[in-house]
Amino acid sequence: MPDDPSYLPSELLTLRDSIDNIDAAIIHMLAERFRCTQRVGVMKAKHNLPAADPSREERQVARLRALAVTAKLDPEFAEKYLAFVVREVIRHHEAVRRP
Repeated sequence: MPDDPSYLPSELLTLRDSIDNIDAAIIHMLAERFRCTQRVGVMKAKHNLPAADPSREERQVARLRALAVTAKLDPEFAEKYLAFVVREVIRHHEAVRRP
């Protein structure tokens, strides 16, 4: 029975536990990242700076692509991840500006 863990190899269960722990760490790290970017959004609004910073985003894309190559992760995936996160950050920054 696929839903009964007793029928699954112990190595699979161990790997799944590791994956669950990694997923939890990712969620906590994303939450911390967004706490920081929310503070950035407040500062940008206070100093009347634009929500988006295309030159920083370009540098971040290059940096994450290089990190991905070093980590043997598809750099396209890393870039898509960053694009997704940046869109959400900009949305938050724009929301800070609204009354």
